[in-house]
Amino acid sequence: MPVNQDVIITCALTGAGDTVGRSPHVPVTPEQIAASAVEAAGAGAAVVHIHVREPETGAPSRDPRLYREVVERIRETGTDVVINLTAGMGGDLVIDPEAPLRQLPGTDLVSGLDRLPHVEELLPDICTLDCGSLNFGDGSNLYVSTPDMLRTGAKRIQALGVRPELEIFDTGQLWFAKQLLAEGLLDDPTVFQLCMGIPWGAPADAGVLQSMVNMLPRGAQWASFALGRMQMPWVAQSILLGGHVRVGLEDNLYLGKGVKATNGQLVERAVRITESLGSRVATPDEAREKLGLRQRP
Repeated sequence: MPVNQDVIITCALTGAGDTVGRSPHVPVTPEQIAASAVEAAGAGAAVVHIHVREPETGAPSRDPRLYREVVERIRETGTDVVINLTAGMGGDLVIDPEAPLRQLPGTDLVSGLDRLPHVEELLPDICTLDCGSLNFGDGSNLYVSTPDMLRTGAKRIQALGVRPELEIFDTGQLWFAKQLLAEGLLDDPTVFQLCMGIPWGAPADAGVLQSMVNMLPRGAQWASFALGRMQMPWVAQSILLGGHVRVGLEDNLYLGKGVKATNGQLVERAVRITESLGSRVATPDEAREKLGLRQRP
């Protein structure tokens, strides 16, 4: 794979993890998330990946009203950035290991279509599609995304004209994403996000990433990220294998040991790494062209 000469930087602004109490820079309210998106775009991100949280508690949310407020606030600033909304919320299943049919607090499990109301309403440039189920961390927390759910979700996203970003946490999920393509439920160019280092999916290992890149369908656009201290090394790793990159507080809270980052600072660091490798940072318009995004009014 040749080094990627024109790199799309995505900034994942806040995520759904329990990070609010670990850094004062994790945005929580719609106003904060939108401001962080504008900051990231100004630093060089062509794409912002957006989750929302309950403003009072910081807990993850699927409320379309919160997504609407974030998107409207970003657009009101006139900031040129590609909007990528998560559609992965609604897949959490926490079971009692002694009584597995009993769901425990933390469960938020809905159908594939019920994960899409905000996508239906707002028609973002991109929404995510998490391409399989996963043992999510230690304990008894599962992320559930079955083949039936995925086929239903992919078909609806396709009908809406939104580009799905295919979230891949392990090789079997990539295998199934290619099956969706074969069934006509995805349009070219396919867009993949290879998610590394999330227990217990694909490890943040360069050899595993290379294997996954080798599995991608012809003509696919792809990016990859890894968690924590591996975030910035993975910027270089992805570019060297021909891919795009993702940084942001969803995946990593630090610039260095003990130094809390903002989203803008993480994007600035990714820009420096990109340029130090002799590559250039793609603009939002260039990202739209590469990713085959529809022009919207």
